[in-house]
Amino acid sequence: MTITRRVIVHEGPGGSFESMAVFDDAATAPRPGILHFPNVLGTKEADFAYAEKVAALGYAVLVVDVFGQGERASRADPDPGRYMTPLNDDRALLRDRVSAAHALLKSLNEVDKNRTAAIGFCFGGKCMLDLARSGADIAGGVSFHGSYQAPPFPNAKITAKLLICHGWDDPHAPLETTVALAKELTGAGCDWQIHAYGHTSHAFTDHDANMPEKGLAYNADADRRSFRSMADFLKDIFG
Repeated sequence: MTITRRVIVHEGPGGSFESMAVFDDAATAPRPGILHFPNVLGTKEADFAYAEKVAALGYAVLVVDVFGQGERASRADPDPGRYMTPLNDDRALLRDRVSAAHALLKSLNEVDKNRTAAIGFCFGGKCMLDLARSGADIAGGVSFHGSYQAPPFPNAKITAKLLICHGWDDPHAPLETTVALAKELTGAGCDWQIHAYGHTSHAFTDHDANMPEKGLAYNADADRRSFRSMADFLKDIFG
Protein backbone atom coordinates (compact mmCIF):
# COMPACT_ATOMS: atom_id res chain seq x y z
CA MET A 1 0.00 0.00 0.00
CA THR A 2 1.35 3.41 -1.02
CA ILE A 3 -0.83 6.31 0.07
CA THR A 4 -0.30 9.20 -2.35
CA ARG A 5 -1.30 12.85 -2.30
CA ARG A 6 -2.01 14.80 -5.49
CA VAL A 7 -2.78 18.53 -5.54
CA ILE A 8 -5.65 19.42 -7.87
CA VAL A 9 -6.14 23.05 -8.90
CA HIS A 10 -9.59 23.46 -10.40
CA GLU A 11 -12.13 26.07 -11.38
CA GLY A 12 -15.44 26.30 -9.60
CA PRO A 13 -18.25 28.68 -8.69
CA GLY A 14 -16.58 31.98 -7.82
CA GLY A 15 -12.96 31.29 -8.73
CA SER A 16 -10.05 28.88 -8.51
CA PHE A 17 -9.67 26.21 -5.85
CA GLU A 18 -6.90 23.92 -4.61
CA SER A 19 -8.02 20.52 -3.36
CA MET A 20 -6.04 17.38 -2.52
CA ALA A 21 -6.66 13.85 -3.78
CA VAL A 22 -5.48 11.10 -1.40
CA PHE A 23 -5.47 7.45 -2.45
CA ASP A 24 -3.57 4.18 -2.51
CA ASP A 25 -1.41 4.40 -5.62
CA ALA A 26 -0.87 0.64 -5.61
CA ALA A 27 -4.56 -0.07 -6.23
CA THR A 28 -5.44 -0.39 -9.90
CA ALA A 29 -9.24 -0.51 -9.96
CA PRO A 30 -11.56 2.44 -9.32
CA ARG A 31 -12.81 2.45 -5.76
CA PRO A 32 -15.50 4.33 -3.79
CA GLY A 33 -14.77 8.04 -3.57
CA ILE A 34 -15.09 10.13 -0.41
CA LEU A 35 -15.38 13.91 -0.25
CA HIS A 36 -13.65 15.31 2.85
CA PHE A 37 -14.91 18.76 3.85
CA PRO A 38 -12.61 20.55 6.35
CA ASN A 39 -13.52 22.82 9.24
CA VAL A 40 -13.62 26.61 9.37
CA LEU A 41 -9.87 26.91 8.75
CA GLY A 42 -9.92 25.25 5.32
CA THR A 43 -7.64 22.52 4.00
CA LYS A 44 -4.53 21.79 6.08
CA GLU A 45 -2.14 19.03 7.09
CA ALA A 46 -4.54 17.60 9.68
CA ASP A 47 -7.12 17.04 6.94
CA PHE A 48 -4.62 15.36 4.64
CA ALA A 49 -3.48 13.06 7.47
CA TYR A 50 -7.07 12.11 8.31
CA ALA A 51 -7.76 11.49 4.63
CA GLU A 52 -4.80 9.12 4.53
CA LYS A 53 -6.42 7.06 7.28
CA VAL A 54 -9.64 6.91 5.27
CA ALA A 55 -7.78 6.07 2.07
CA ALA A 56 -6.08 3.18 3.88
CA LEU A 57 -9.56 1.66 4.33
CA GLY A 58 -9.82 1.29 0.57
CA TYR A 59 -11.24 4.62 -0.58
CA ALA A 60 -10.10 7.49 -2.78
CA VAL A 61 -10.49 10.76 -0.88
CA LEU A 62 -10.78 14.33 -2.14
CA VAL A 63 -10.01 16.93 0.54
CA VAL A 64 -12.13 19.79 -0.74
CA ASP A 65 -11.21 23.46 -0.90
CA VAL A 66 -14.52 25.35 -0.67
CA PHE A 67 -13.04 28.75 0.18
CA GLY A 68 -10.75 29.42 -2.78
CA GLN A 69 -7.09 28.97 -3.62
CA GLY A 70 -4.87 30.52 -0.95
CA GLU A 71 -7.78 31.39 1.34
CA ARG A 72 -6.90 29.62 4.56
CA ALA A 73 -7.19 30.63 8.23
CA SER A 74 -5.55 29.62 11.50
CA ARG A 75 -6.61 29.43 15.12
CA ALA A 76 -4.47 32.50 15.82
CA ASP A 77 -6.33 34.70 13.31
CA PRO A 78 -8.45 37.49 14.80
CA ASP A 79 -11.31 36.30 12.59
CA PRO A 80 -10.75 32.63 11.73
CA GLY A 81 -14.20 32.45 10.16
CA ARG A 82 -13.66 35.19 7.59
CA TYR A 83 -13.75 32.75 4.65
CA MET A 84 -16.62 30.72 6.07
CA THR A 85 -18.95 33.66 6.77
CA PRO A 86 -19.73 34.53 3.13
CA LEU A 87 -20.77 30.92 2.50
CA ASN A 88 -22.93 30.85 5.62
CA ASP A 89 -24.59 34.00 4.27
CA ASP A 90 -25.03 32.55 0.77
CA ARG A 91 -26.09 28.94 1.11
CA ALA A 92 -26.88 28.72 -2.62
CA LEU A 93 -23.23 29.45 -3.39
CA LEU A 94 -22.17 26.87 -0.79
CA ARG A 95 -24.49 24.32 -2.40
CA ASP A 96 -23.02 25.08 -5.83
CA ARG A 97 -19.45 24.70 -4.56
CA VAL A 98 -20.01 21.38 -2.81
CA SER A 99 -21.89 20.10 -5.85
CA ALA A 100 -18.96 21.09 -8.08
CA ALA A 101 -16.61 19.25 -5.71
CA HIS A 102 -18.75 16.14 -6.04
CA ALA A 103 -18.54 16.36 -9.83
CA LEU A 104 -14.77 16.70 -9.56
CA LEU A 105 -14.55 13.64 -7.30
CA LYS A 106 -16.52 11.55 -9.80
CA SER A 107 -14.19 12.63 -12.60
CA LEU A 108 -11.06 11.23 -10.93
CA ASN A 109 -9.63 8.08 -12.51
CA GLU A 110 -9.22 6.47 -9.09
CA VAL A 111 -12.93 6.84 -8.26
CA ASP A 112 -15.91 4.66 -9.07
CA LYS A 113 -18.28 7.50 -9.97
CA ASN A 114 -21.30 5.40 -9.04
CA ARG A 115 -20.10 4.88 -5.46
CA THR A 116 -19.42 8.12 -3.60
CA ALA A 117 -19.94 9.54 -0.11
CA ALA A 118 -18.94 12.59 1.92
CA ILE A 119 -17.60 13.37 5.38
CA GLY A 120 -17.29 16.78 7.01
CA PHE A 121 -15.93 18.40 10.14
CA CYS A 122 -17.54 21.42 11.90
CA PHE A 123 -18.36 23.76 8.98
CA GLY A 124 -17.52 20.79 6.78
CA GLY A 125 -20.41 18.97 8.41
CA LYS A 126 -22.68 21.70 7.07
CA CYS A 127 -21.07 21.23 3.65
CA MET A 128 -21.84 17.51 3.76
CA LEU A 129 -25.43 18.10 4.85
CA ASP A 130 -26.02 20.73 2.18
CA LEU A 131 -24.68 18.34 -0.45
CA ALA A 132 -27.16 15.71 0.74
CA ARG A 133 -29.91 18.36 0.87
CA SER A 134 -29.17 19.23 -2.75
CA GLY A 135 -30.25 15.74 -3.78
CA ALA A 136 -26.74 14.64 -4.74
CA ASP A 137 -26.37 10.97 -5.59
CA ILE A 138 -23.99 10.21 -2.75
CA ALA A 139 -24.60 6.89 -1.02
CA GLY A 140 -24.08 8.46 2.40
CA GLY A 141 -22.57 11.20 4.48
CA VAL A 142 -20.95 11.59 7.91
CA SER A 143 -20.88 14.77 9.98
CA PHE A 144 -18.38 15.20 12.82
CA HIS A 145 -19.29 17.96 15.31
CA GLY A 146 -21.09 19.70 12.47
CA SER A 147 -23.36 22.69 11.99
CA TYR A 148 -26.96 21.63 11.47
CA GLN A 149 -29.02 24.68 10.45
CA ALA A 150 -31.01 24.10 7.26
CA PRO A 151 -30.65 26.53 4.35
CA PRO A 152 -33.36 29.18 3.78
CA PHE A 153 -34.76 27.39 0.72
CA PRO A 154 -36.43 24.01 0.12
CA ASN A 155 -34.30 20.90 -0.09
CA ALA A 156 -34.30 18.44 -2.94
CA LYS A 157 -35.13 14.84 -2.04
CA ILE A 158 -32.43 13.48 0.28
CA THR A 159 -31.41 10.03 -0.92
CA ALA A 160 -28.17 9.68 1.07
CA LYS A 161 -27.97 7.76 4.31
CA LEU A 162 -26.58 9.99 7.05
CA LEU A 163 -24.53 9.48 10.20
CA ILE A 164 -24.25 12.43 12.60
CA CYS A 165 -21.41 12.17 15.15
CA HIS A 166 -22.27 14.73 17.81
CA GLY A 167 -20.70 15.98 21.02
CA TRP A 168 -23.50 16.11 23.59
CA ASP A 169 -22.00 19.18 25.28
CA ASP A 170 -21.31 21.04 22.01
CA PRO A 171 -22.38 24.69 22.58
CA HIS A 172 -22.22 25.33 18.82
CA ALA A 173 -24.89 22.67 18.18
CA PRO A 174 -27.26 22.90 21.16
CA LEU A 175 -30.08 20.48 21.80
CA GLU A 176 -32.70 22.47 19.91
CA THR A 177 -30.67 22.54 16.67
CA THR A 178 -29.86 18.83 16.98
CA VAL A 179 -33.53 17.99 17.49
CA ALA A 180 -34.45 20.27 14.57
CA LEU A 181 -32.03 18.35 12.34
CA ALA A 182 -33.57 15.03 13.41
CA LYS A 183 -37.04 16.37 12.61
CA GLU A 184 -35.85 17.70 9.26
CA LEU A 185 -34.30 14.39 8.24
CA THR A 186 -37.28 12.40 9.50
CA GLY A 187 -39.63 14.63 7.52
CA ALA A 188 -37.47 14.10 4.44
CA GLY A 189 -37.78 10.32 4.80
CA CYS A 190 -34.02 10.09 5.21
CA ASP A 191 -32.23 7.04 6.64
CA TRP A 192 -30.38 8.76 9.48
CA GLN A 193 -28.67 8.09 12.79
CA ILE A 194 -27.14 10.34 15.45
CA HIS A 195 -24.31 9.12 17.68
CA ALA A 196 -23.97 11.41 20.69
CA TYR A 197 -20.83 11.33 22.83
CA GLY A 198 -21.19 12.30 26.48
CA HIS A 199 -18.91 14.85 28.12
CA THR A 200 -17.82 15.90 24.63
CA SER A 201 -17.68 19.39 23.18
CA HIS A 202 -17.17 20.87 19.72
CA ALA A 203 -14.15 19.95 17.56
CA PHE A 204 -13.64 16.62 19.31
CA THR A 205 -11.60 15.21 16.40
CA ASP A 206 -9.25 18.23 16.24
CA HIS A 207 -5.97 17.58 18.05
CA ASP A 208 -5.23 21.33 18.00
CA ALA A 209 -8.52 22.35 19.61
CA ASN A 210 -7.70 23.48 23.13
CA MET A 211 -10.04 26.38 23.77
CA PRO A 212 -12.61 25.17 26.28
CA GLU A 213 -13.67 28.77 26.86
CA LYS A 214 -14.97 28.71 23.27
CA GLY A 215 -16.43 25.24 23.57
CA LEU A 216 -13.62 23.64 21.55
CA ALA A 217 -11.81 20.61 22.92
CA TYR A 218 -10.23 17.46 21.50
CA ASN A 219 -11.61 14.20 22.93
CA ALA A 220 -9.53 11.12 22.14
CA ASP A 221 -12.32 8.67 22.98
CA ALA A 222 -14.88 10.43 20.78
CA ASP A 223 -12.32 10.78 18.01
CA ARG A 224 -11.53 7.07 18.06
CA ARG A 225 -15.15 5.97 18.41
CA SER A 226 -16.43 8.27 15.67
CA PHE A 227 -13.73 7.07 13.26
CA ARG A 228 -14.75 3.48 13.92
CA SER A 229 -18.42 4.38 13.45
CA MET A 230 -17.59 6.11 10.16
CA ALA A 231 -15.60 3.10 8.94
CA ASP A 232 -18.48 0.75 9.76
CA PHE A 233 -20.99 3.11 8.15
CA LEU A 234 -19.01 3.38 4.90
CA LYS A 235 -18.56 -0.37 4.76
CA ASP A 236 -22.30 -0.80 5.24
CA ILE A 237 -23.43 1.67 2.55
CA PHE A 238 -20.98 0.36 -0.04
CA GLY A 239 -21.61 -3.31 0.75
